[in-house]
Amino acid sequence: MNGSVLRNFLLASLTGVIIVVDQITKLYIMQTMRLHESIPVVADYFSLTYIRNPGAAFGLLAGSSTTFRMIFFGLTSIFALGLLGTILVRMPERDRMGRLSVAAILGGAIGNLIDRMRYGEVIDFLDVYVGTYHWPAFNVADSAITVGVIFLIIHFAFEKKEDSPNSSEEPSSS
Repeated sequence: MNGSVLRNFLLASLTGVIIVVDQITKLYIMQTMRLHESIPVVADYFSLTYIRNPGAAFGLLAGSSTTFRMIFFGLTSIFALGLLGTILVRMPERDRMGRLSVAAILGGAIGNLIDRMRYGEVIDFLDVYVGTYHWPAFNVADSAITVGVIFLIIHFAFEKKEDSPNSSEEPSSS
């Protein structure tokens, strides 16, 4: 296996592991908990709470009609997956951090898309809070997307810029 094939295999593996872990954890929650049941893990900070989110992040569009949500999320998911795939393909192979970040985002996006296709909503269960203030519940896919986006932002913020677009080329002999 040459280096390029191995790197792409590792990226695909990361994406696949995120999808599998996301789906297994959601299946476990659905099989072992009742909807809206909450199990404290760390008192006053973290619980496993089984909810279903028909909307987008933070429940946006949850009150919209099922037909609108299915069309909207279907089209935006196809667009997002196409965009992520294009970014991944066009990203230089030497850009390991960028490619790993995009692979994580891709895995999370596919994990949540699977839920939308199977259930018409996303299964969430990680409930972080302080006292009575709750962050919106999330899941493994959401975590992968968030971590991937944070690493991508940090990566691009600290990326070393080359002096010029042609700085990697040898000087011409005229």
